Amino acid sequence: MPAEVITQATPGELFVHRNIANQAHPTDTNLNAALQYAVEALAVEDVVVCGHEGCGGVRAAMHEEAPPLVDTWVAGVRTIVRLHADELSRIPDLERRLTRLVELNVMEQVFNISRSPIVQSAWAAGRTLRVHGWVYGIGSGLLRDLGVTMDGAPLRAALGKVKAVARDDVARARRAG
Repeated sequence: MPAEVITQATPGELFVHRNIANQAHPTDTNLNAALQYAVEALAVEDVVVCGHEGCGGVRAAMHEEAPPLVDTWVAGVRTIVRLHADELSRIPDLERRLTRLVELNVMEQVFNISRSPIVQSAWAAGRTLRVHGWVYGIGSGLLRDLGVTMDGAPLRAALGKVKAVARDDVARARRAG
């Protein structure tokens, strides 16, 4: 389904990057180039990781049935399966378990993107930039916001404190000087 249809955006309004299982590997040059272009050249203020129910890449990671290169690509999803094994094992219905894994994967990729040097630099420069996590319900046609938006607020708060301390130090030095 085209992103413009799901979000009711006009053609050209969205800058979209896709890959299997929405992976945000820190060494993925294609993702990082697209992210850098979006953030620095297009000055986007919202980055969205949007998974979808029934994701074949996430399903492959859950069942270890992926071809070799895909298997390597979705290794991070397998780590999510391992870290959340107790929660996932308590979901008896396979499709509901898969949907939960899609959600957990989107949450992890939001975190990964928020840690990228591109996003960290934008936040350090005081840029407005939010990273959202959504899941698209293929059956319902609805987007669900997972409520995991990251906006750099802790970093901006810390930088604000550092700047305040630096201003105080400069003021003290001038008074002493």
